[in-house]
Amino acid sequence: MADHAAPPVRRIHYAWVVFIATFLILLGAAGFRSTPAVLMVPLEEEFGWSRALVGSAVSVNLLFFGFTGPFAAAAMMRWGIRKVATVALGAVAIGALLTTRMTEPWQMILLWGVVVGIGTGSMASILAATVANRWFVRRRGMVLGLLTAASATGQLIFLPVLASLAASVGWRAVSITIAAGAVAVIPIAAIFLRDWPADVDTVPYGALESDPPMVRPTANPIVTAFKGLQGVSHDRDFWLLAATFFICGLSTNGLIGTHLIPASMDHGMAEVAAASLLAMVGIFDVIGTTISGWLTDRWDSRKLLSAYYGLRGLSLILLPLAFGSPKFGLVLFIVFYGLDWVATVPPTVQLASEKYGRLAGPVIYGWVFTAHQLGAAVAATGAGVLRGITGDYLLAFLTAGLFCLLAAGLSLMIRRPGSTDEQALLIPPATRLVR
Repeated sequence: MADHAAPPVRRIHYAWVVFIATFLILLGAAGFRSTPAVLMVPLEEEFGWSRALVGSAVSVNLLFFGFTGPFAAAAMMRWGIRKVATVALGAVAIGALLTTRMTEPWQMILLWGVVVGIGTGSMASILAATVANRWFVRRRGMVLGLLTAASATGQLIFLPVLASLAASVGWRAVSITIAAGAVAVIPIAAIFLRDWPADVDTVPYGALESDPPMVRPTANPIVTAFKGLQGVSHDRDFWLLAATFFICGLSTNGLIGTHLIPASMDHGMAEVAAASLLAMVGIFDVIGTTISGWLTDRWDSRKLLSAYYGLRGLSLILLPLAFGSPKFGLVLFIVFYGLDWVATVPPTVQLASEKYGRLAGPVIYGWVFTAHQLGAAVAATGAGVLRGITGDYLLAFLTAGLFCLLAAGLSLMIRRPGSTDEQALLIPPATRLVR
């Protein structure tokens, strides 16, 4: 009898193990970021802190969340994904737990604003962008979409639970739950994350064995982050990306993520019902962001961004009318707004990577994401101030909607990657590494 060679055993590429571990980490991180919206009214009731004051603490959180991004991306280049994610989760756990002892506004600003802001800023879409660029050549857009959708899924899971805890047990139980969640995710980061494909004797998913490996930088992460910013500071397309993402943050985390629950309560909804409303946005965001990642692999990212911002702007302009028709109007808002809650992330990351390289791209995206969080911080405080002056959120919603329509136009002004001879000069040699 002739011998027959055994068929080759198909092994799961380790990139998918890293993807699953990252998904679970981002899933938990979404719960950490959802908490301020749940705590706003309970803190107002217990301490007498105004929404503008609590919103300012949220703004500090959002600012540190954003400014940490480019440095976290550079730190992941220098020290690895696993170490940065593990330390970040520890910071979130410590900061959240200590908030149970706070009695003064400055303590909330320090703990929830600074400590938790830095911890969460070291994860989120920066972690997603780094993992997608470092571990995937094929399916990168889809991976970005799924990892971004993890945030929405976490919001869906955590928001109603946290709101119920705040209403039945108290806001301190929310902080304890967040701390426990962070600690629970640490082993996943420590055991399953790997920093580079070469660490497990493989290449990025979809890459060829003959492709040159990525260069592992050894420069100071702070220097790397600032050199990256210096390298793109004269590039018009970088500022267009930053401007559109500023508006993205203004119209999502800062406005809806922070103020939709109190705005709904202003219209007579219970806090748990209002939190469920925001969680439903997360349901449609999972769908929208996953589809966005799939489309990003196939369509012009600039046109996708224009469509997303246009739809978001129209939905925000119509939101004040939707509160008058909760059974139909709010459902319609949830569908359209939810579908592109963070659908802008995959095409934005893709544009940054195409223009500035797979390795340096996450650092540059980190600076773009900083603009996102600046916009979020402006809205978190500004919407609270406008509500205090006018008595409702009408002006805040309309202003954000008009800014989104502006972003739709700005997206189309971004040049195609590679369409200019200046592209090679955008990243200094210290950060323009192997693509």
